[in-house]
Amino acid sequence: MSQINYRNVEVRQQEMIVLEEVNLKIQSGEFVYLIGKVGSGKSSLLKTMYGELDIYSGEAEVLGYDMANIRRKQIPALRKRIGIVFQDFQLLTDRNVRDNLDFVLKATGNDKSYRKMRIDEVLEQVGMSTKGYKMPHELSGGEQQRIVIARAILNKPEIILADEPTGNLDPETGRQIVELLRTIRDQGSTVIMTTHNLQLLEEYPGKVFRCDGHRVVEQKAPETPTTPEITLEATPEAPATPEAAEEPEASKAPATTAPSEISENSENSEKTENN
Repeated sequence: MSQINYRNVEVRQQEMIVLEEVNLKIQSGEFVYLIGKVGSGKSSLLKTMYGELDIYSGEAEVLGYDMANIRRKQIPALRKRIGIVFQDFQLLTDRNVRDNLDFVLKATGNDKSYRKMRIDEVLEQVGMSTKGYKMPHELSGGEQQRIVIARAILNKPEIILADEPTGNLDPETGRQIVELLRTIRDQGSTVIMTTHNLQLLEEYPGKVFRCDGHRVVEQKAPETPTTPEITLEATPEAPATPEAAEEPEASKAPATTAPSEISENSENSEKTENN
């Protein structure tokens, strides 16, 4: 089932073309990478998916919403079904982790008992169950990103949009964040993330779209070369040479001297002595 379907989409900012002739289809449960140089339109494409940036032309559908003609009053309902992970975290610095998460759940109209239960669940899910009363500045970059992911999954979204979630992290912490996002994908959410780290594509394969030259092109994984099968054949035995054929004769014990030869030898010996 397609959750996102773009057909000949053009995206502009201040009348400048950012992307054009965009055609992509993303199915439910996929893990998708958007790659490309800085300024190639990766973040802009994500913004069109949650209504932050308008579709200039073409057809774009996200979770059944017509993004080319969506009304402003429909966007909150769409965003409730989408979780957004920002590179720069965007945590509220004047309140602790639990209050950051509670702020989101309050805004979506949940009661206090549900909010407490759900906050406990997501903190456990991202491995931060003991950090609920920490202030954002007391957390490492990796811990802050985990809280941002917890915030993104509070409403059990169908799609997670992650804009460079590993960009400010060391390689090992970055891998942990991608593993966490893949776990969330395994639990039912589609994940779309932008990244410059091409090593992640090798370690954690997924569908890849490259933004380049105002276009978005699906990048197929290179085929793994197959090693030709080598059949080992038994080496034929060398044919017997004439010498080898005669070898049994030569290997026999030397023949004893014939009686006539013994008699002749004895006579010659006697003649020699008489002389």
